[in-house]
Amino acid sequence: MIKRSKISLNRIIYPKLKLEDFFKFTKNLDLDKIELRNDLPGEEIIDDYSHEQLKELSKKYGIEILTINALQKFNLAAILPETIKELKKLISLSLSIGCKAIVLCPNNDVNDKRNLEEIFKETVKALKSFGPLFKDSGLWGYLEPLGFKESSLRSLIIAMKTIQESGYPVYKIVHDTFHHHLGSDTFDTIENDYDISYTGLVHISGVECNIPTYEYRDNHRVLVSEQDKLQTKKQIELLLKLGYAGNISFEPFSQKVQEMEIEKIKSAINNSIEYISK
Repeated sequence: MIKRSKISLNRIIYPKLKLEDFFKFTKNLDLDKIELRNDLPGEEIIDDYSHEQLKELSKKYGIEILTINALQKFNLAAILPETIKELKKLISLSLSIGCKAIVLCPNNDVNDKRNLEEIFKETVKALKSFGPLFKDSGLWGYLEPLGFKESSLRSLIIAMKTIQESGYPVYKIVHDTFHHHLGSDTFDTIENDYDISYTGLVHISGVECNIPTYEYRDNHRVLVSEQDKLQTKKQIELLLKLGYAGNISFEPFSQKVQEMEIEKIKSAINNSIEYISK
């Protein structure tokens, strides 16, 4: 059984709302956790609020900020100095607004010519470089494997091994049900080869359209229902069976979801929570 107190909303679910309105929206759904983003068109991470104003809004609505999504291309050594500068800014912001973690997304580019060994080494190098920053700040770095064929980190197992190799216990992994379905791991490998204690957050979405799996992209990601082809509910059940007791965050990117009328999307979110909680 999934407790409602463990459910979070990633801001991508309804990006048309200004941040205070998104807080209200979340509270009206009887939820108290959100994820912020740094990639919304025309918006800053915290809109035009000051750090103090945002902290007051969080207190007013009883909202906990789980993460900022995301530090992109974190494992690409060619831009590591720039990535470290960006990470320092994200850490500073996170500390000032009470955010707990920063999501780290791998390079996801068809023109990436590195082989698997090079990618592993560069991923570990990045984690070693970031390690002192996370350690000193008390924040977590959440690695999020992306399942797309062009992604440089597609596996939870490999992500776990890079964390182990880095020597820094400041990292967790985001299990994204969309990317797990596309990626190289299976239910069996997760059950037998993965240590669930490395999972820091679960991102959920569903896909319902009848297209080949290799054509799945972010714009196909909707709320989870009985028509879901990602086996999201089965993935959640496995994670719970293995001992996961953390937060589960809705992250649908589809405009079909984002453009719903507000009462309709509230109803759809409640229906999705009910479905995954059965």
